[in-house]
Amino acid sequence: MAHAHESNTKRIWVVFGLLSLITMVEVILGIYKPDALFKTNVLSSSILNWIFIILTLVKAYYIMWAFMHLEGEKASLRWSIVAPLVFLIIYLCFIVLIEADYVFEVFKHGHFKWIF
Repeated sequence: MAHAHESNTKRIWVVFGLLSLITMVEVILGIYKPDALFKTNVLSSSILNWIFIILTLVKAYYIMWAFMHLEGEKASLRWSIVAPLVFLIIYLCFIVLIEADYVFEVFKHGHFKWIF
């Protein structure tokens, strides 16, 4: 039984390390905001925003993989849980970014004034 405890402890530290590493990369990119990533637009948003979205999806997938114990399940069950969530999150990000860009352009080039 002690061996299983060591295995779980090691697994928890590996998950903690991986999630911490991804979070540190996000924080470092957020602090420094490299101009090459921040000022280059792809699909109405900067490459830096897309990197944040992708890293957040990776963290969400890994949390489901590790803490919901999906690694031991059949692939069909894993994908029936993960695929709709990933699709809906990507869709939500796409809609929010497109709408925000539209509103920005209307206020920037339109005859409306910024009231916020």
